Amino acid sequence: MPRNRASASPLFVPRKTTRAQQRAARAEFAEARTKARSAGAPAERREHEGADPELQPTYPAAGRPGAASARGGRLRLPRHRMTTAVAGGAYPFLAEAGLGAEGIFIGRDLHAEGSFCYDPFSLYNSGRVEGFTNPNAILCGVIGMGKSALAKSIATRAIAHGYKIYVPSDPKGEWTGLAEALGGQTIALGPGLPGRLNPLDAPPAPAGVSEGDWRAEVRKRRLLLLASLAGTVLKRDLLPMEHTGLDVALDLVVAGAEASGAVPLLGDIAHALSHPERLDAALGDQGGGLSHAADDLTHALRRLVHGDLSGMFDAPSTVAFDPTAPMLSIDLSRLGSSGDDTALVLAMTCASAWMETALADPAGGRRWVIYDEAWRIMRHLGLLERMQQQWKLSRGLGIANLLILHRLSDLLSAGDAGSRGRVLAEGLLADCSTRIIYRQEPDQVQVSISLLGLTGVEAQAIAALTRGRGLWKVAGLSFIVQHLLHPEEKPLYDTDFRMSA
Repeated sequence: MPRNRASASPLFVPRKTTRAQQRAARAEFAEARTKARSAGAPAERREHEGADPELQPTYPAAGRPGAASARGGRLRLPRHRMTTAVAGGAYPFLAEAGLGAEGIFIGRDLHAEGSFCYDPFSLYNSGRVEGFTNPNAILCGVIGMGKSALAKSIATRAIAHGYKIYVPSDPKGEWTGLAEALGGQTIALGPGLPGRLNPLDAPPAPAGVSEGDWRAEVRKRRLLLLASLAGTVLKRDLLPMEHTGLDVALDLVVAGAEASGAVPLLGDIAHALSHPERLDAALGDQGGGLSHAADDLTHALRRLVHGDLSGMFDAPSTVAFDPTAPMLSIDLSRLGSSGDDTALVLAMTCASAWMETALADPAGGRRWVIYDEAWRIMRHLGLLERMQQQWKLSRGLGIANLLILHRLSDLLSAGDAGSRGRVLAEGLLADCSTRIIYRQEPDQVQVSISLLGLTGVEAQAIAALTRGRGLWKVAGLSFIVQHLLHPEEKPLYDTDFRMSA
């Protein structure tokens, strides 16, 4: 077999040559060596010069040859019909379809590029969203990201759908103008204001409840409210003898008020507690004398009537609760500005008790109960216990609770780990099937991950959301929604008007 040999002539280099000639000679030698090596390679190797043979296309550029090429319309497959759920599994990278068109219009779903509507009552009744077990929601976001505007637009648009709005906590007075614009009712409480709220008012009996049963229910509510008010002022739980003193004093005051045709007042309760001989006489042989056991209780209630907390609960109510009004807000902007939340907590306790009758009325319809600036509530155990009851009974009462916070870590301010306050606060979060998260500061992202179980993508999103955009977690579904406002809504929801010139 003849052997291919490379020519050796380029290897001869004259002694006296220039550098350019030397470089050309070396280049010719390298080219000759490459030709010699390729000439000795197997024939099948030479067929695939250039690219790796493993990377060569299986078929030529014209396509697969023969009848199986699927060209020319010869391929025929049977038609197949499937549901959209199955099609969503076949195409998993398509955007979520949203929650449907039924409910309150919120804005635009940024991933699906469609409108986003939300109605917790409709979602619960339809069962479309797996894991949606209650209508409660929590909304949190740093200052200036638009969470207040979202809450107010939900309230305004919910009224158009036939819902009523209760705002038992308005520490900044931001809901007053909105309630008046919508034909609602606002009750302003505070020193120097004409508004009075008698926590011992007896609401009318609901339809279908007998007079005897309703009297017993009213008495129980009054006792619980008095114990809560006294415990808030004393900053401790009441002793057994103090509970007995409240029980006997309430019966004495109610009997006297019914005889004279008046209404029982907190001042009457404090006056009865200041005379233990009357309590002992009414108690009879049922127990030992109260003596001075109710002294602390007497002075606690006296503070509500004659002390620094007077002027709010020491007279008959100047307003009547109207359950037919589209919106009711309790303006507490004149309370708690000194750093002491005692007056604010007392007012919220009375307002909550005042609203409970309307909430328990089966003919009252479906309602939203909105707790604004709820970070101030987290520090008070009595209010957390009342809120827990409303959260647990939300389905039976037909209410959707909305809790508004700045940070999810505000829930942790309710107490130390394992304390009752912390357990109640975390329980409120667990009983919210809807979590709306506006932008969070970087140091709050890890807390949000631990409390909400966010994915890595969701955690990155809440740290970079712009104004008006929020992460909506509705049971197991997640959406990034841009909240949209009508031009006529903006002046009603503006909370920065004092920052303008």
